[in-house]
Amino acid sequence: MILPKIRDKRFILIRRGGMMSDDTHRLLALWAAECAEHVLPIFEAIRPTDNRPRLAIETIRAWANGEIKVTQSKEVAGASQNAARELTGVSEAARMAALSAGQAAVVAHVAAHELGASAYAIRARMESVPKPDREAARAAECEWQRGRLPDDIRELVLGDQRLRDNICWYVFDGRRSL
Repeated sequence: MILPKIRDKRFILIRRGGMMSDDTHRLLALWAAECAEHVLPIFEAIRPTDNRPRLAIETIRAWANGEIKVTQSKEVAGASQNAARELTGVSEAARMAALSAGQAAVVAHVAAHELGASAYAIRARMESVPKPDREAARAAECEWQRGRLPDDIRELVLGDQRLRDNICWYVFDGRRSL
């Protein structure tokens, strides 16, 4: 579970009683897509003909550009989650990469899934290396993601990471290794 029990109003659209603008929502979606795409080769190395996670990333970008509706993005998110389920016991790294893509796609529905895309991408990178190298992989992926944060959402995302690190396997500050 990567979502808090009580929703953060900063991640709820203004028209729904929250504090988030449509522009911020789109930026979160695009950043989540970038996080997921960064680890997509891990998935594609195991399942080169399975395009469900790639489609999830392409779809959330299409949503952010106003080309499709939220329901379409939710549908492909589910397909990416199914791709992840099929990898249980096969490749944890590839499974995490597919979950990252699925989380990115549902940012259209719930903006707070942006952190799920990020956390699963970090986990994918960690699982792709031997155990002694996982902390370095975690730190490098986290730094890479933070380097891609647009200024307009930087503090929002970094604050969200601090608040939800404990329910995201401590991947953002590394207090606990997996």
